[in-house]
Amino acid sequence: MKRIGIITSGGDAPGMNAAIRAATLTGINAGCQVFGIKRGYQGLITGEIVELSSTAVSDILHRGGTVLHSARCPEFATKEGQKMALEQLEEFQIEGLVVIGGDGSFRGARDLNKMGFVTVGIPATIDNDIGCTDCSLGFDTTLNTVLDAINKIRDTAISHDRVYVVEVMGKNSGFIALYSGLAGGADAILVPEIEPDLDMVVKRIEEINRKGRGHSIVIVAEGIFGDPVNALSTTESSAFKVGTYIKQKTGKDTRITILGHIQRGGSPSALDRTLGTRFGATATKMLLDGETEKMVGWVKSKIKISTMDEAMAAKNRIDPKLYQLAEILASN
Repeated sequence: MKRIGIITSGGDAPGMNAAIRAATLTGINAGCQVFGIKRGYQGLITGEIVELSSTAVSDILHRGGTVLHSARCPEFATKEGQKMALEQLEEFQIEGLVVIGGDGSFRGARDLNKMGFVTVGIPATIDNDIGCTDCSLGFDTTLNTVLDAINKIRDTAISHDRVYVVEVMGKNSGFIALYSGLAGGADAILVPEIEPDLDMVVKRIEEINRKGRGHSIVIVAEGIFGDPVNALSTTESSAFKVGTYIKQKTGKDTRITILGHIQRGGSPSALDRTLGTRFGATATKMLLDGETEKMVGWVKSKIKISTMDEAMAAKNRIDPKLYQLAEILASN
């Protein structure tokens, strides 16, 4: 294999650039030409493909987002769109593709596999819901971003004896809410995997007040009531519904903070830079070794290789025991 491609698709995640850099440099070191596909599968269909040099990726390790850009592409879900993408790969004589992204990105990679094209996946999603890996790229950086916000919100909550309801991302996954809430000492954590008990939240806030503490922090995943609504409609957000209920039942001054896309950005943490680097280098080596339809993962602090089908079937789910621990700590 002498010509490989790299694509980032779906939602951006800190650490993607680290993976791009490592995959590119590993390929160049092995004597390959490396090409970047811009704007995800949309750019693959339209031929937005550029050769990547060592200089092009020399100063991207510390940057958030993805220098290759990303885009949603409904057209790629069609047979015609997939055929157009394959024609572009053939035109540029690209023989294998490193796909960096989440579940939707891997479905696209699997579609290309079915057409006989070689792909290897790197899990990158702040929701951390990809199976066969303990940690996806972007999750650790997002946790630190959310934790920093919780720390700052707590200062004003204490100053005014308020209840703050903080909404974090997580359509179907409670990883961000659970881990940030546990690390941030939240008084209640609501996740999509467990039916929300708002009366329990109210009871806990009232108990906190009886003990003499006037402030509370409640962490809410955006998808606790099903698919999140348009983020611009704050009056329909999960946090708004929770906050309104708390205020009605307790009479406490209750404020709502929706962190939104700030969670996606920022310079990647040391962990995400290291994971991205190891994932990127491993993915390129796998392509050169003839591997296909595989995903690079991180399990028990070691690189683990799984099939795409395994990773997509085995959704990563929150540990109920960890949620129970958060509940015990918050109720005392």
